[in-house]
Amino acid sequence: MAQSRREAQITSGKSRISPDAPNPLGPAGGAEPRATFGEVFRIGEFRALWIAQVLSVAGDQLARVAITLLVFDRTHSALLAAVAFAASVIPTFAGALLLSGLADRWPRRRVMIGCDLGRAGLVGLMAVPGMPLAVQVCLLVLVTLVSAPFSSARAALYPDILAGDRYVLGTAVTLTTLQFAQVLGFAVGGAAVGFFGVRTALLADAATFILSAVITRLWVLARPPAGASLPHPDQAATPPGGAGRQLRAGIRLVLGTPALRTPMLLGWLAAFYNVPEGVAAPLGHDLGGGPAAVGLILAAGAFGASLGAVLFSRLVEPERRLRWMSPLAAMSCGVLVLFVFQPPLPAALLVLVTGGLFDCYQLAANAAFVRAVPDGQRSQAFGLAQGGMSLGQGVAMILAGAAAQRFAPSLVIAISGAVGAAVAVLIALLRSRTS
Repeated sequence: MAQSRREAQITSGKSRISPDAPNPLGPAGGAEPRATFGEVFRIGEFRALWIAQVLSVAGDQLARVAITLLVFDRTHSALLAAVAFAASVIPTFAGALLLSGLADRWPRRRVMIGCDLGRAGLVGLMAVPGMPLAVQVCLLVLVTLVSAPFSSARAALYPDILAGDRYVLGTAVTLTTLQFAQVLGFAVGGAAVGFFGVRTALLADAATFILSAVITRLWVLARPPAGASLPHPDQAATPPGGAGRQLRAGIRLVLGTPALRTPMLLGWLAAFYNVPEGVAAPLGHDLGGGPAAVGLILAAGAFGASLGAVLFSRLVEPERRLRWMSPLAAMSCGVLVLFVFQPPLPAALLVLVTGGLFDCYQLAANAAFVRAVPDGQRSQAFGLAQGGMSLGQGVAMILAGAAAQRFAPSLVIAISGAVGAAVAVLIALLRSRTS
């Protein structure tokens, strides 16, 4: 997630970043030095986190497809299939509220390893023969819940590892990898589940978590908790008191600082343009395809997003990325209005790929967000931003699934895109008034 301008880095003093404190993204004024992907990949810790991400995300998508298809095959209900998919998304919000602050209080590497091992055990239980479907979905909820502190800890580590424009390129690599791993997991997920079965897919997912934990343990440096090594007293440490006070301080920070609030709200627009994922099963059925078509529908947007992230980070100058953030956010939703024409499968995939291309605005949002957030609350802030995004996505998917019970999935997607584009315009107008 992200911020919007460097201008709001110290807006009303709420971000509590000292002007003397080091900026993880480089100088505040003037043109930032351009980095290269080679420079980013020469950093060993980044490579370790990147490989761990490839393993765990690809496995996650495989398990997500397996459970969603299993529910739809057994119930033939678009709503229940959407609920099953949302079970791997919505709990991130609760995890962000309750658990993401752990990575500001404990060493972030330790949090990541603990989460990986916990998720491996939970997914292993899902693969036990004869496990009831309802229990499998509940275990999936727990896996998603534990994913929240892992994601916030990893996101908070990146500014410590990457400086200047390297952070932007590293974020581009991270988002591209995420999307590519989703493409791989979704595209082969349907076929793999049909060929190998749900149990094998889940065991493969558990193995990816174990490998991720091993890689993190071996190649990511151990660091003290964020508040233990602050270079300047004005850089806010983790707020004193219990988890409740820490949570309230994090909420005040992200909602009360325009530099954090605007890009966070733009990031939450993903709830609208990811609706096709929630109705992928009934949409694939309407378009005359089987599990393979569902996999392609899920993969199309992720493929476009991975391509867009690379192009945006390499072809657009750093100072232009923020200016393009709001228009691209509106277009990522608006292009889905084309589904009102109920396009056939090839055209539908093209629209989804195009919408994914515009998702590249998340790079600018992410970089702006980290520029304004203090290190001592970085994990909490990232967790709240990601949690809000996941809650929005899950709620939108469930509502879309319910609507798809009565209306064509294509119409549901078109309406979601129109509403998302209108919200993007509203956020942009509020941003200009605040500036």
